[in-house]
Amino acid sequence: MITPAFQHIAIVGGGVIGNGWAAYFALRGLRVTIYDINPENEQQLAQIYAQAELFMQQADQIKQGGHIRFCPTLAECLHDAELVIEALPEQLELKQQQLTLIESLIQPEIPIYSSSSGISPSLLQAKAIHPERILVAHPCNPPYLMPMVELVGTPITAECHLTQAEQFFQAVGKKTLRLNKEITGHVINRLQAALWREAVYLSTNGYASVTDVERAVTEGLGARWAVCGPTMIFHLSGGEEGLTGFMKRLAPAVDSWWDSLGTPQLDEKTQHELIQQFSAMIGHKNTASLVAERDTKMRDLLRLQEQ
Repeated sequence: MITPAFQHIAIVGGGVIGNGWAAYFALRGLRVTIYDINPENEQQLAQIYAQAELFMQQADQIKQGGHIRFCPTLAECLHDAELVIEALPEQLELKQQQLTLIESLIQPEIPIYSSSSGISPSLLQAKAIHPERILVAHPCNPPYLMPMVELVGTPITAECHLTQAEQFFQAVGKKTLRLNKEITGHVINRLQAALWREAVYLSTNGYASVTDVERAVTEGLGARWAVCGPTMIFHLSGGEEGLTGFMKRLAPAVDSWWDSLGTPQLDEKTQHELIQQFSAMIGHKNTASLVAERDTKMRDLLRLQEQ
């Protein structure tokens, strides 16, 4: 069994991602300190921790010895930390300001991983004193359940920090996807955004309801995507010739589909239409019940994949 390189993780920023990471690391036996200016964060973390504990126990992922401590100041949170995870809101100026402050309170060799879901690491490094130790480690949501973490550096990022990040996340039970170079939105969210753009276009222009577009993914595409990537699906559609056969027969058709894809804008009218349809679809279900349903189904699916 590999021992994680870092035993004390400082998390700056709570919310869904910061609290999800805090719960996961503590349940994996690590010491976590967390700082957030929101006075309600402790209560939010308690809810996320309970959810994480339930699913991680069922997956036999819990290790003893970990704990979480809330800190009243950033300095106390960072004291003696071996790794800092920044999980602040997706606002570049805020992140840059806080990264500067974090750097003033820790030693130069302590790595900083940003959970940013789309901001490129070069922008996060732009005002840093030691930019070589800053990289993006973007988890899929929720961090306590989803296996993948995207790692993104820049030419300035030290190779030793990227390698260490891969080793750390793998040691705590995650799978890593290391990008060859940075791009806005990284890989996973760009793929997600591409599908959602077309979903918004279809449902707000009268081609299908939000409900039916959701079903097209969960009942039409989702099962295959859980075991095959997008190119593998078309390779398997090509018969004995695989992807070559698919290209011969259907490349022109796919070109015509690409040409007709929508380019909606999330203006006020589109937002209103989308929210109205989605609200009708979920009815009286609250967020907590939807999260529990999502996590239960994903846990069962991930179990099957592991088998």
